[in-house]
Amino acid sequence: MKNNLLIIGVVILLVIVAYLLAAHHSIYKRIADAGLKASDVKGEYIIGNGTENGSKLKYTALGDSLTAGVGVAKYEESYPYLIAQKISGGTNAVDLHDRSYPGARTDDLINNFLTAAVNDQPDIVTLLIGVNDIHGNVSKTQFSENYAKILKRLKTETKARVFAVSIPYIGTDSLLLPPFNLYFKRETVEFNKIIKQLARDYNATYVDLYTPTEQNSNQADFYAKDSFHPSAKGYALWAEIIYADYHQ
Repeated sequence: MKNNLLIIGVVILLVIVAYLLAAHHSIYKRIADAGLKASDVKGEYIIGNGTENGSKLKYTALGDSLTAGVGVAKYEESYPYLIAQKISGGTNAVDLHDRSYPGARTDDLINNFLTAAVNDQPDIVTLLIGVNDIHGNVSKTQFSENYAKILKRLKTETKARVFAVSIPYIGTDSLLLPPFNLYFKRETVEFNKIIKQLARDYNATYVDLYTPTEQNSNQADFYAKDSFHPSAKGYALWAEIIYADYHQ
């Protein structure tokens, strides 16, 4: 009897382990198989017709694949471009610099983009980074140190209005199977607490992108074909949310 129970227990454990491995593997396989690419191919865009004196408002967008426009065919459908359009209103010129690439984490941003962003001397910065830190198992302590370093340089070496955008809820229910949906949700909430506190510490504007995206996690049309990156509809929502904080 004891041997039978032991065998049953081992079988159940093996089934659970096999499910967890398969569910975890399927997340990244589906994303990779979709083969989505960044829609940003230029890095700099001038939006609007310009002001009377020819000056341009400088906007630097810092981030990863979500900022590089992965999920849409045209960069004009990405959230930085849409925000620049809203700021321009068609009459003012906005000089948009996209400083991002797919897979970037906070340390990548520091090493590859931060100095360039400071040299832009932007009027506006949106900072959306952290999804890859979570999926790359970067510790919260390291993430906090990196994020603080980014904010410190932006706030002390530029005069930009800095918008620290929270990590959105990313991934449809069909992609993030239990228990990974719960795990990534918990981690995102915890990382966003860090972002919110650091935004306060460095006098940046915290933008809550998590709440509305979590509410839309079961709506497939907000996502691209990989069920992870946003669709044009998803990015349009993001632009509205971020611009609402800018416009206050």
